[in-house]
Amino acid sequence: WDLAARWYPETETLTPTQAEHALAEQRSRALGVYLAKGRWLAHAGADDRPVPDRATLLSPFDRLIHDRDRTEALFDFRYRLEMYVPPAKREYGYYVLPLLVGDRIVGRAEPVVNRRTGQLRLQGAWGDTGRLDEALASLASFLGVELDLG
Repeated sequence: WDLAARWYPETETLTPTQAEHALAEQRSRALGVYLAKGRWLAHAGADDRPVPDRATLLSPFDRLIHDRDRTEALFDFRYRLEMYVPPAKREYGYYVLPLLVGDRIVGRAEPVVNRRTGQLRLQGAWGDTGRLDEALASLASFLGVELDLG
């Protein structure tokens, strides 16, 4: 334990209004594209380089999709995490992940890891899954497990 003054550098003090503006600027920069007064705007510093052509599964908490309304408006992709939905009412599955290919969300998949056997298998898939194998292989590698597609 110690005094904060010994650890944190001196900084300027912001008024509450200045702090709100700084936070709004930080948020819009982080999102790149954001809704302001009913219009979609791109932050002036947004990166407009082409998106790499790769396939990946997104975490339900990824910044690209964490705001479900924004995801639906920008990508025409409705996503809900259904783990707390009763099984009979689930539209897709328990822990379904969006499939991002390039700059489009094209499908969804429900990969399941069996830690006892060290294998990743696919429980279900929906939408355009043409490049799903690529995303599953990457996920299996990241998790340090074998991919079982059989």
